[in-house]
Amino acid sequence: MDVFLYDAVRTPRGKAKATGGLAELTPQELIKQQIDALGSRLDFELSAPEALLLGCVGQVGDQGGHIALVSKLHAGLPDATVAHSINNYCASGLSAIGHAAAMVASGQAKTVLAGGVECMSRVPFMGDKASYYADESFPASTRYIPVVLTADRLAAAEGLSRAQLDAVALSSQQKATAAEGNAAFNRSRIPTGGLQSEECIRPKTDAASLAAMPSNFGALQDKYADALDGERFEPIHTLGHAPPVCDGAALALVGGVGLNQPRARILAYAESGGDPAAGLTAGFTAMDKALAHAGLSLADIDRIEFMESFAVTIAKFLRDGDVDASIVNVSGGHIAKGHPMGASGAILTSALLDCLDEADGTLGLVVVSGASGTGAAMVVERLN
Repeated sequence: MDVFLYDAVRTPRGKAKATGGLAELTPQELIKQQIDALGSRLDFELSAPEALLLGCVGQVGDQGGHIALVSKLHAGLPDATVAHSINNYCASGLSAIGHAAAMVASGQAKTVLAGGVECMSRVPFMGDKASYYADESFPASTRYIPVVLTADRLAAAEGLSRAQLDAVALSSQQKATAAEGNAAFNRSRIPTGGLQSEECIRPKTDAASLAAMPSNFGALQDKYADALDGERFEPIHTLGHAPPVCDGAALALVGGVGLNQPRARILAYAESGGDPAAGLTAGFTAMDKALAHAGLSLADIDRIEFMESFAVTIAKFLRDGDVDASIVNVSGGHIAKGHPMGASGAILTSALLDCLDEADGTLGLVVVSGASGTGAAMVVERLN
């Protein structure tokens, strides 16, 4: 059965602080506003979707209590609507869309709302305070390691230089700054809570300012020495190579034949686990699986949204992938715009559809990687 993306919308990303552009809105309100936007854009009844699937990493406090169910109730969706809250770390938002596609393909539902939300001004990184984060009963190879530490570790293993990281970080900022002046790239970005544009972009970033930044995360090697099992490597990432923490949400309407004119067909979706000691690589494996399922290669793809899970991942992809850099993250990436963890995969999906429209392209790819060996990828075909 064919599965379609009828539309996908997103908020602008707001800084994760009390004065941030989205900080006064609850996560369920961010989702309600995206549901309302989809209803308006597609002219469908809120009674139509049979399920709401939401990715969210910090499912405590303001994001606790089963955030998908809370959002369903707040948005006034029918009692019969199924709600699932999904935590697959940074892959959560794309996982929600992939699982929605599986529900539709298997006949469990005709239409599903799927995406993600993360309000990091309300629930900070590691805000769930899981015992796993410090549990020394796990073997060293499976203990939790902060993502930035795995980023430094991966850069060392891959032989990526500081200059290569600086280059991709600068490109992200420059593309994001330029995209703010191009309405086509923001067709599906919904002004939310008074926030009209991406709040985290640093338009004055230049090569000199990036080169002057000190590496920030070397001390983590001492804190997590046991988990690293004695391994040492050069700390290379700076704040300029890191995606800002932020607030944001995104939502797609996934369904089969028979609604309105869909924007895209989902050709393939894949997830992959990975070695937790070699974090941020599972997305690469998921990408290869999705492309193989679709019978395609990177050379066939017109636009790619590749999550900038710190500069190392995008630098590795551009170095090793058989891909034209000009089709990757054409409107800027996470390093510039920020990373609201559980929402990011869905945000990239929405951005991908806009970038395909802007280029009059056909085939698109979104790839996400997260901590401890989590990754997902999806291939879509734009429909005219």
